[in-house]
Amino acid sequence: MSLDNLCVLVVEDDSTDVLMIRRAFRKAELSCPLHIVDNGDAAVDYLSGQPPYDDRRSNPLPALVLLDLKLPRRSGLEVLEWLRSQPGLRRLPVVVLTSSMESTDVRKAYDLGCNSYLVKPVSFEGLLDAVKALGAYWLMLNRRADTEVA
Repeated sequence: MSLDNLCVLVVEDDSTDVLMIRRAFRKAELSCPLHIVDNGDAAVDYLSGQPPYDDRRSNPLPALVLLDLKLPRRSGLEVLEWLRSQPGLRRLPVVVLTSSMESTDVRKAYDLGCNSYLVKPVSFEGLLDAVKALGAYWLMLNRRADTEVA
């Protein structure tokens, strides 16, 4: 299935994890573009259409956000809290993809409105399985709400 008209925003500061996520999307044959930002402030700028992300043709609103929690400048939880306070963006699906297994992080992420919480798999095969499931559910099966910047 072609997903070229959808994109995924990956909010991840670890370049190795970004490389593995890109590789897993390719291997899973998910053709949607990945837009990568490496800190919480850049995620907010991207989602709100602030420079350098103000051209929505090259930086479209994503169909899905993959959000790490441990980020520089603004944590993933702060990004999630900001996102859920934005009327035009609050329904955007957010999957937390993090190394944190802390129950306080899990509870806080769900309290702030994440749609799913996944602990980063240790192996590439585990990540590939997770990406296949994410793609099947969030990009193919899930009915998306219209999102727009208010």
